[in-house]
Amino acid sequence: MAPRSGAPAPDVPSPRLALPALPHPLLAPGEWAEPLREDAGVHWVVLDVDNGPGQRPDPDCLLAAGRISNARRRRGPGAALVLGRLDLAYGASNPHLVLAQARAWRDWYHVDGYYLHRCPAEERWLPAVTRLLARVRALGPAHTVLGHGVHPHPGYADLAEQLVTFTGPWSRYRWSRPPEWTADLPADRFCHLVHSLPATRLDEALRLARWQGAGTVLVTDRRPRAPQEAGEMGVFAALPGYWDEIVSRTGRGVSE
Repeated sequence: MAPRSGAPAPDVPSPRLALPALPHPLLAPGEWAEPLREDAGVHWVVLDVDNGPGQRPDPDCLLAAGRISNARRRRGPGAALVLGRLDLAYGASNPHLVLAQARAWRDWYHVDGYYLHRCPAEERWLPAVTRLLARVRALGPAHTVLGHGVHPHPGYADLAEQLVTFTGPWSRYRWSRPPEWTADLPADRFCHLVHSLPATRLDEALRLARWQGAGTVLVTDRRPRAPQEAGEMGVFAALPGYWDEIVSRTGRGVSE
């Protein structure tokens, strides 16, 4: 059961780290080296060529994804996963296009799963997302992360390995409270993405993530550029200015 208040339970580990919006590997080779670090504790990184896999295999993305896959083969299941980005546009996407993109991600880049960006959260979209994920999973085993950005209808919890239940600024996260149904699920089912976090609040934010039962997080001091549409992930494109401090608090070390 996920802890909800007071000090974190002793059996709740520090969260692992997410990298949901890194730039193209050619533009950010240093950032793409982080998932290869044994001590960083990166859970997953999202690959995005052109709002999806693009029209043809990209050699730089192939190389970046291959390096991470090779590291996982050496180190085992604790190493980082590579997820292909699929944009559901809050239900407005064409399911046939999404399925074609999922197939391209798997065939070209051999991804470990998918990050479903702008996944709808309302109950009325649950049947459509259920059907789409069934077709995606028919392509092969996949670690799926639903990028709601808010707490969705609890029915979504049965659809994926992980739900992103918060995306937003520290000013809102610090007062957030999860709904009761989340306490019945283990921490590895939830991810929180928090921006505009001052360095002085880093420890507080990580404690809050544990209290709320988030098994994966990204917190950053970066602030969104104005104007920025709802659901835009550009604020998470660069590593936090205090990335090394985050790693020192959450990293798994070479023993894992």
